[in-house]
Amino acid sequence: MQIIDCKTERPDDLNRLMDTWVAQTVGKRTATHTLIGRDRDDAGHYLEIVEFPSYEEAMRNSRLPETSRIFDEIVALCGEPPTFTNLDVIRDEQLNKMNARVFFDLIASEGRLELLPDLFADDYFGHDPAGEGETVGIDALRGQVEGYRRGFDCQFTVEAQLAEGDEVATRWSWAGMHHGEFRGVAATGRECTMTGMAIFRFEDGKVREAWWNWDNLSLYRQLGLVPEAISGRTPS
Repeated sequence: MQIIDCKTERPDDLNRLMDTWVAQTVGKRTATHTLIGRDRDDAGHYLEIVEFPSYEEAMRNSRLPETSRIFDEIVALCGEPPTFTNLDVIRDEQLNKMNARVFFDLIASEGRLELLPDLFADDYFGHDPAGEGETVGIDALRGQVEGYRRGFDCQFTVEAQLAEGDEVATRWSWAGMHHGEFRGVAATGRECTMTGMAIFRFEDGKVREAWWNWDNLSLYRQLGLVPEAISGRTPS
């Protein structure tokens, strides 16, 4: 991570230079994220934070002719030479991503339902096109989790997560043995699997809204709720 500290009375020109650099380095730059902040106590003081996969990639980026050219123009905009601080990231925790994992790792997989009020807002609202309408409130969510856990000895695995702003997207897989009644189907003893994604929107540290998409057709087929022909397979 690199921090560029500069002072200028021409912020619009600074933004223009950044737009130019972004346009000219398409397919060449190694930076993955850039952010410019203005000092609330000093309107002419700006910090640019640039993230790279590694120090070596940052150095490759610095050697681009476009980077050198834009840097010279930035220096011309500043009342004094900008300073550079190169940082090795030793800790990077996106707290909303960690909180999202609590649902999959502890609440849904281990049945730690007492954690629901810590993670979800009282007026939680869940959208699930494959479910039976919307899920409103913690009690409704608790009922859904209990229903799945009564039907399956299930385990979620978080495959990947992406976070942006107040939202966290989680791609997950799920496996469980059908050991109890589920959606009117008595226990079959079958091992079932499915995959899905969920987007949690956080507000004041808790999940206020969620969007769910999961492979319910595959699960229902495994339980015998959907004929093979409907699921796109030819019966053997």
